[in-house]
Amino acid sequence: MGTPLALNIVVAIALLLQMVAIIYAIRLVKRTKYNAIWILCIIGFVLIAIERYFEILSVNGEQVQHYISIALGIGVSVCVSFAVLFAHRLVSYLERVDRQRALFNRRIMSAVLRAEEHSRLNFSKELHDGLGPLLSSAKMSLSALSREGLTEEQRDSIVSNTTYVLEEALRSVREISNNLSPQVLLDFGVAQAVRNFVSRLSALNDVAIHFNTTLSTERFNGDVEVIIYRVICELINNSLKHSGCTSISLTLDYDQSVITLRYADNGRGFDPQAMLYCGMGLSNISSRVSSLGGNFTIDSKRGEGMNAIITVQVNSLPDDKDSTR
Repeated sequence: MGTPLALNIVVAIALLLQMVAIIYAIRLVKRTKYNAIWILCIIGFVLIAIERYFEILSVNGEQVQHYISIALGIGVSVCVSFAVLFAHRLVSYLERVDRQRALFNRRIMSAVLRAEEHSRLNFSKELHDGLGPLLSSAKMSLSALSREGLTEEQRDSIVSNTTYVLEEALRSVREISNNLSPQVLLDFGVAQAVRNFVSRLSALNDVAIHFNTTLSTERFNGDVEVIIYRVICELINNSLKHSGCTSISLTLDYDQSVITLRYADNGRGFDPQAMLYCGMGLSNISSRVSSLGGNFTIDSKRGEGMNAIITVQVNSLPDDKDSTR
């Protein structure tokens, strides 16, 4: 009697383990959107559990038809075989996803590097073309003061000219500094910075730019404000340079810790997939939004303008922290 009892206990434990495995497999089915691997595993576990049940009956002296055990064994073999085949497909799919993720990360890094290099080139050009000639002119004016035989009137004229050139140089420095990091962005936030940027562009272009926002005095992390400001500037500059539009509209909202930017122009449009990684600054925008963990979607067709929506999860800063920025 001892041996059958021990076998009953062992088979019962095995049956219990099968039931636990079935429960976990059912959970995996739901989590993996009913992947066939786990469905086959459940069927296999059920068949094995039934096989264990008949083994208990056999141990206790019950008559069990031999073909039932054979059928159950075949069923288990078929389920396991197909599960292995689907598992192989799953592994191949995961490897493909990893390759695509690595490619996407390389593209983001490439876009970031291109953006940095573009910023350096612009900075270098502004210094060379804007500030360089002014400083050279000031140097020549100061050198002229060392000449002998100058009358008082000539010296006053040279000093006056040098003062004017230096004032222009200072104005150029302020403009370059403002382009690199607008002071209004640091002092008053992204909404006011965008409003000033739009005002400046509206005075220089015939394109109507409409800006609306629900932001008032809310402040956010410095990186968030700078990136959102740069993204808006990039979108507007792209439309002005490439789209041939006559109207631009953008809305900046903040609700329940989410900043939402809606942007549209009535330009000639383009193919977003074709342009995402090869121009118009879209890759730069995508990489900047991704760095904040945000979402960037764009919709455009040729001849129908473009629409873009950017959402970023953020937290506003308390008012007492504004002064520390």
